[in-house]
Amino acid sequence: MKYVDFETVMSVHRMSRYLVACGNNSRKAMTLYRKNLHLSQEMFTVISCFEVAFRNSINRQYTSQYGNDWLRDSISTGGIFDSSTCRRAKDIISRALAKHTNNYTHTKLLTEMDFGFWRYLFAQPQFYAGGQTLLHIFPSKPKSTPTIQYNHTFVFNQLEQINMLRNRIAHHEPICFSPGNPIIKTTYARQQYNLLLQLFQWMNIDELSLLYGLDHITTVCNEIDSL
Repeated sequence: MKYVDFETVMSVHRMSRYLVACGNNSRKAMTLYRKNLHLSQEMFTVISCFEVAFRNSINRQYTSQYGNDWLRDSISTGGIFDSSTCRRAKDIISRALAKHTNNYTHTKLLTEMDFGFWRYLFAQPQFYAGGQTLLHIFPSKPKSTPTIQYNHTFVFNQLEQINMLRNRIAHHEPICFSPGNPIIKTTYARQQYNLLLQLFQWMNIDELSLLYGLDHITTVCNEIDSL
């Protein structure tokens, strides 16, 4: 495809960063755009695996504490999220539950919750309401030191970074540039990738085996950086 046609499809505004980063080399700009898509696909695959593993770990923890229907029961009278401080979580669960009035299963309700919901279970209101036990899903998390407290707030902030990356990809924003600058640099993508691997390890998940055949992020990053 000629660049003028590619730019018409993708828009002048969207392609401007790629063109500047590539020194106005239109062919290289199209290559960079495609490689950014490839990197986004690779990254989203790893994020998806993490999200499922993360959700399932939380589910196992709370099932052991509150029973097989803990999510539905959490918003019942006297449930763990039946309070003004957890109103946001309660509203999200209530809306999801309303979709399954006639065909409810715990699994269906679980899958209605997005990554942001699971992340916010580590925010203080939900974390305390749940019994302050969710850090158990990270058995290999480092112990806190006077310098760094590896507590629920620390985990919440780490998860926020993953959520922001997930949203960037979902909204078709590039992850191949230096943050805030049209400069080819995959440092941000590599940092978030390493964070994902770290969180897998904290959950005692063998990430190399889990992602075997799926993870080519380092290879794609190297290809981008060499452009």
